[in-house]
Amino acid sequence: MRILQIITLSELGGAQTVVVNLSNKLSENHEVIVVAGEGDGKMWQMLHSDVKQEHCKYLKRAISPVYDMLTIIDFWKLYWKYKPDIIHLHSSKVGMLGRIAFPAKKTIYTVHGFDSIRLAHRKFLPIERLIQYSCKSIVGVSHYDAKNLKAEKITHHIHCVYNGICPIETGEELSFQLPKKYAKIVLCIARLSPQKNSDLFMAVAELLPHYAFVWIGNQQEVNTHPDNVYFLGNIPNAGKYNLIADIFILPSNYEGLPMVILEAMSVGKPVVASNVGGISEIVVNGKNGYVVENTPQAFAEKISCILENEETYCSFAENARYRFMRELTVDKMVEGYLEIYNF
Repeated sequence: MRILQIITLSELGGAQTVVVNLSNKLSENHEVIVVAGEGDGKMWQMLHSDVKQEHCKYLKRAISPVYDMLTIIDFWKLYWKYKPDIIHLHSSKVGMLGRIAFPAKKTIYTVHGFDSIRLAHRKFLPIERLIQYSCKSIVGVSHYDAKNLKAEKITHHIHCVYNGICPIETGEELSFQLPKKYAKIVLCIARLSPQKNSDLFMAVAELLPHYAFVWIGNQQEVNTHPDNVYFLGNIPNAGKYNLIADIFILPSNYEGLPMVILEAMSVGKPVVASNVGGISEIVVNGKNGYVVENTPQAFAEKISCILENEETYCSFAENARYRFMRELTVDKMVEGYLEIYNF
């Protein structure tokens, strides 16, 4: 098959990681072309050499009648240049423009976290309902998203395919270079944004001063924080630091199916995370971690429950790795999408 994978931005995030993993694996047996807006985001560097790359200079995240029309024209040109068998759209902006530009019978649209539209941008829901029939299938990255799509009367050929990643491997000698006084290391990998609740992270740290709390992903300095909190900035391939952490936590206001949790599970780390989005489908209470309400006390209680009982910790760690290998690998994700492509 010849497959177009299209996403709005090339700056690396969860959706871009899906595009990279999916494209690289599919390219072993298919011709894959990745399309994204202008810019030199890290996504481009992570694609294998046999994956073709196309930069769409008018494709931008912001709404612009002129640029959006020019993008649709560019999509038409790409369609006739490659004559693809499948066009796979990622992100809401591309999901709209692509479903206008491309033949419905060849087009798949993946919604990478429907809550961002359902809760924060409801004005776009009427458009989503209108153009839902302009594609072959709509894919949610969790059953939670698939259920909410249907609840919003977006019901046309809805599927669920979990995100998948490659297990983390590194030959590097890693270190957080923290004071040795801390009994355990609690890790969070996220950007600083209203979605990712850094204030809650710091409030949890205040309740557990004997643990070090490490946040990777902040692009700006955080000057006011508890003494046991360490903001390390934006580190490439940050997921590898799960190897030297004891537990992974994710306080968040909304999510799809977070790649950072998959990374933690891939190396057998227990997880405590907010009970939002599809997180409860992969983090199972009492098995490989806990999903909790967004309060400092709830997070602190479950972190302590895991870290202060060695038997519980070992059981959760083993279950996390097992769940990852069974359901959340790149191979499982590709298998799910190929079923939809061939449907």
